[in-house]
Amino acid sequence: MKLTFCFLCLVALLGVHSETITADDVIRIGFLRAEAPDMRLDYFRNGMRALGYVEGRNLIIEQRWASGNFDELPRLARDLVNLKVDVIVTASTPAAAAASRATKTIPIVIAASADPVASGLVASLGHPGGNITGLTLMVDELSTKRLELLRELVPNVKRVAVLWSANNPVYARMISEMEKTASGLGVKLEAVKVHRPSELDAALKAITARKADGLYVFEDPIFLSQAKKIVGFAAKERLPAIYGAAEFVGYGGLVSYAPSHEHFFERAAWFVDRILKGAKPGDLPIEQPTKFEFVVNLKTAKALGLTIPQSILLRADEVIR
Repeated sequence: MKLTFCFLCLVALLGVHSETITADDVIRIGFLRAEAPDMRLDYFRNGMRALGYVEGRNLIIEQRWASGNFDELPRLARDLVNLKVDVIVTASTPAAAAASRATKTIPIVIAASADPVASGLVASLGHPGGNITGLTLMVDELSTKRLELLRELVPNVKRVAVLWSANNPVYARMISEMEKTASGLGVKLEAVKVHRPSELDAALKAITARKADGLYVFEDPIFLSQAKKIVGFAAKERLPAIYGAAEFVGYGGLVSYAPSHEHFFERAAWFVDRILKGAKPGDLPIEQPTKFEFVVNLKTAKALGLTIPQSILLRADEVIR
């Protein structure tokens, strides 16, 4: 399914810098991630290539990643600033926050973030202000929609463990909204908090101790970097789980409901191109997804003894058999 976006304002494209990039310039882009490299950088490269930027010819991408160690992000962001890159592209809210603290002048494009307004990164989605623009994964009803989907898939689920990262302040608000939905569904939530990857093993043990019969995993860099471990845990404990990114389902997770990261990172290239051609990042509206991808792994469902209703399979964008 193609991912489409809301365009809040076209006037933003008229903003100009005092200097713009020409076709003969070699562009230097900083790419900052909290977790280890994966396909997201390739998606971004594809987007840049489609716009005429090719590594080795007129594009240099300076990669920096923290391998799940969030404490490293400020240093890595400063490193990119010292390199005087033309634009910094970030792949998570913590990475965007680190870049924002490191520079108020170099443009920053957020390729994916939970809620840049609530996180204090931008003034508003329509008028970000400052040196930041990009995309947000967040729409208000997303977390509750996933919970409803899990209940639809597993009608007898009663206790759902919610694995969330304390590094992102938005998740606490989302869990509060989920509590209201859970109450109406007759489901009890067990929120299990993680600060860093080293705490994940203890968090998984806590989920087992709380006797959860369902699992909800947010699309946080910590969990993406440990996706195989989390999916393996869910299989071992026979927990039906819904995930915030399709990568989990590719590793054997049950289902995911999320915007496509491929389209997000390809779309980030569009923002970079507009900025290089003179647009001011603070005038480019933050884009929100309007369509989502629902991915179901039938092999995992069979292993869990679940029968996925045909009505749900017909709604799925991808079914892994």
